[in-house]
Formats: sequence, structure tokens, C-alpha cells
Amino acid sequence: MAIKTPFLTVDGIIQLFDEKENLKGIVLIERKNYPEGLALPGGFVDIGETVEEALIREMKEETDLNVEILDLLGVYSDPNRDPRFHTVTIAYVCKSYGTPKAKSDAKEVKVFKLEEIPFEKLVFDHGRILKDFIMR
Repeated sequence: MAIKTPFLTVDGIIQLFDEKENLKGIVLIERKNYPEGLALPGGFVDIGETVEEALIREMKEETDLNVEILDLLGVYSDPNRDPRFHTVTIAYVCKSYGTPKAKSDAKEVKVFKLEEIPFEKLVFDHGRILKDFIMR
């Protein structure tokens, strides 16, 4: 009997800082693939890796940034959070420096100040995740 379970993913709220520790903004990607729109960088956890390893790998693959994980924001498991299939994501708050570059699934990388995040353009439940981040 085959076991069916949701896909496990990770998402990162990357707080981008300059060399003087000033917050430049939050890193979002413009997705290349369906569903198109803005998203937090993230992706699937591979067999054999921890969720933290997956997060660090996905952030590097999509934004070319090395991140430091600061905190676990939460687990998001609404079966309808992803229009493709049932996923459960573990969302982390991260810190990084440097200049992000779009790679792998990212068509473009953008940095937004918290008050300028275009929530209406966010896909999945990333608006909810970012609002949870802002509210805490």
C-alpha cells in the first residue's frame, strides 16, 4: 500500500541588510513557472536533507544569497495553499547581505520595503505568511 502525504516545502523571508546593518527590505522573486507572480523564495525539501539545509540551498539557488536562519516563523498546511497540489511549508526568517541575483525558478529578484510589498501580486499563501511576519 502506497503512503500518500503532502509535499514538504520551505519558504524564506530574507531580510536583506547593508554593511551598516540597515534593513534594505525583504527579498521576493518573480516566478518563472505556474503559478506566476511574486513569491517568497523557497522550494521542496529533498530526501536526505533537513528542512534547514533545504532552506539554505533553495535561498542560494533562487537568489544567489547566503542566508543565516534567525527564527522559525511557522508551519502552513492549508490543503489549498498551492493550486498545483497539497504542500506543507515551513517558513523561516533569515538574514542576508549582498546583491540578490535571479537564478533557477526565479525570473527576477526584487527587494521591497515592508510598507511597499505588493500583497495583491503574491502567489500561494505568501501574503498571509508575510502578514504573520509583520504582525509579530
